Amino acid sequence: MSDVPEASNREEVEENTPEPEEQSDDSSDDGEASGDTEMDFLRNLFSKTLGISGEKVLDELTLEGVASYIQSGKCKNIICMVGAGISTSAGIPDFRSPDTGLYANLQKYNLPYPEAIFQIDYFKKHPEPFFALARELYPGQFKPTVCHYFIKLLKDKGLLKRCYSQNIDTLERVAGLEGEDLIEAHGTFYTSHCVSFMCRKEYDLDWMKEKIFSDDIPKCDKCSNLVKPDIVFFGENLPKRFFTSMAMDFPRCDLLIIMGTSLQVQPFAALTFLPLSTSADPILGIISIGGGMDFDSAKAYRDVAHISTCDDGCLELAELLGWKAELEEMVKREHEKINSKAEEEQTNQSSGAAGKAESGKAESGKAESGKAESGKAESGKAESGKAGSGKAESGKGEVE
Repeated sequence: MSDVPEASNREEVEENTPEPEEQSDDSSDDGEASGDTEMDFLRNLFSKTLGISGEKVLDELTLEGVASYIQSGKCKNIICMVGAGISTSAGIPDFRSPDTGLYANLQKYNLPYPEAIFQIDYFKKHPEPFFALARELYPGQFKPTVCHYFIKLLKDKGLLKRCYSQNIDTLERVAGLEGEDLIEAHGTFYTSHCVSFMCRKEYDLDWMKEKIFSDDIPKCDKCSNLVKPDIVFFGENLPKRFFTSMAMDFPRCDLLIIMGTSLQVQPFAALTFLPLSTSADPILGIISIGGGMDFDSAKAYRDVAHISTCDDGCLELAELLGWKAELEEMVKREHEKINSKAEEEQTNQSSGAAGKAESGKAESGKAESGKAESGKAESGKAESGKAGSGKAESGKGEVE
């Protein structure tokens, strides 16, 4: 699939390339000059069509070169492509890492194969494993990472064109990105819908959270069908916005930053083959990646591979840009807000539980009091009965 965009672009080039004029058999300087001109024309045409300028944009193919380019003022539209690797430091497992990855730890769900937990047909028949997993990985139980806040900092600096994410954990939103800043290619827990095409009723995050943590399988209150978070399962189409936005965003992209993804899942991985801005188009990968990038050949002129954890790479780049203190302060401040909110919610829950307990005790006390009063009444009746019996006995004596 990685070859499809190249083939498509090649066809466009062939359609738009004029037929070369017939040349005589005589070789001359003019003929050589003409050939050079045609080659230059074709070279430029390929460059524009494929988004490869061939001009050296970076001073050096290092993180320092990327930082210098961002500071130059020429880099105005940055696109980030991110995957599960940017959330692992938050405690969320990625999918494919041996031993620690999500797929390596699903044995307890008795699946026919690991990927079944995210297959739509299997989900409709057996939703229990997915919702059991959702309780473990539910958004709101984790805090955004340094990497998430670095992307937010790009937005604050007016440099972020868009963030294309494979993640479903909503941590980009928690970090402060808005829906307009995000293309959640594989969907999100932020909203949910009834799976029935005839219904499709929408539910919000709080509704789904309540269902998941009550151990109930979420069912539509309108038609009783399953309700599924709006994450993209195998066998489902990606959101339409993914396709419409990429056609507009990538031709304007000055810098593509790829973090935390192995680029194994299509069509997300194919984004690296899209034409970028013809004037400035370096790619920074804060992981080891291949695909549409050239890091190692003698002709490499624009792509940078920086091998590190995503958080460390973002901190290093922030330091080179003079943003490190600002980034660290943002992380500290936002994490304190999240902790404070969590403590407040826990206090409210504890107060609510205590209130229910007190209410229960009060109800129990009323019941006991009622029983006691009833007991007294019964006792009173019994005493009265005894008195009546005494009178009767007395009456008998008189008659006798």
